[in-house]
Amino acid sequence: MATLVPVTDPADPRLADYVRLRDVNLRKSLEAEHGLFVAEGEKVIRRAVAAGHPVRSLLMARRWAAPLADLLDGLRAPVYVAADDVLEEIAGFQVHRGALASMARLPLPPVDAVVAGARRILVLEDLVDHANVGSIYRCAAALGIDAVVLSPRCADPLYRRAVKVSMGAVFAVPYARMTNRRDDLAKLRASGFRLLALTPDQTSVPLDAAPMGDRVALMLGSEGDGLSSHWLDEADDRVCIPMSATAMANGVDSLNVTAATAIACHALLRA
Repeated sequence: MATLVPVTDPADPRLADYVRLRDVNLRKSLEAEHGLFVAEGEKVIRRAVAAGHPVRSLLMARRWAAPLADLLDGLRAPVYVAADDVLEEIAGFQVHRGALASMARLPLPPVDAVVAGARRILVLEDLVDHANVGSIYRCAAALGIDAVVLSPRCADPLYRRAVKVSMGAVFAVPYARMTNRRDDLAKLRASGFRLLALTPDQTSVPLDAAPMGDRVALMLGSEGDGLSSHWLDEADDRVCIPMSATAMANGVDSLNVTAATAIACHALLRA
C-alpha cells in the first residue's frame, strides 16, 4: 500500500489542489492553470483512474484507506490523510464521501475525432449549470449516446460537481469542445449528422415523429434561454417532447433540461 502522509494544517501548501472546492471562480482558474480536476468519492475516483487520468495526489479520512487499498497499492502519488474537521476546512464543506483525488486532465481530442464512427451524439449550447451537465452525461452514458460535443461557453464536465452528479459518467462518454460554434455545426452536417434542435415549442415536430437517419446530433440549449436563434436556424428539424393537454392547461409547457434529455435520449435509443 502507498505510504499515508498525515496532515493536520489546512494551510499546508501540499494540499493546494483541494482548497475551497465550492469557489467556482477560484477552481476554474486554479484547475485550468495546473491542468487538474478533483474527483470525489470511491466510485468516481476509481472510474477516473480506469479512464486513464493520472493521479496527482489523494486526500482522505484514514478510514478510507482500507476500501481503497487495492487502488493505493503501488500508487506513486502522495496520499494525505486528515481528520474530518481538517478536510472540511480545506474543502469548504463536509466531505461525506471521505476521499478526494487530484487528477491530471488529458488533452481533449478535436470534434472530428470524437464523432468519427458515432451514430447518436448530443451537442450542448452554453449550458452553464454544472449539475445539469453532470446529469446529462449520466443520461448519455445510460442511454447509448456515443459522444457529447460542447459549445465553447458550456460548463466544464470535469468540474467537481459535474463529475459527482454524473457518478463518473463523464469518463464513459467521449467528448470534445467546439472551437467555432458556427463552423463546427456545419462540419457535423457535412459528416452526415442530421441536426435536431430540441425546443419546448409545441408547434415543432414531435420528437418521435422526426426523421432520424443513420446519424443524429441532438442539440440542447441553456437552462434559461434555450437554443440560440442561430442554432435553431441551423437545425434540420426543430423537435419537441409533446406535453399533455392537461399539463398545458395548467401552465406546464416544458421540462427541465435534464428530464428532457433523458426522454430524448431514450427516443434516440429506440430510433
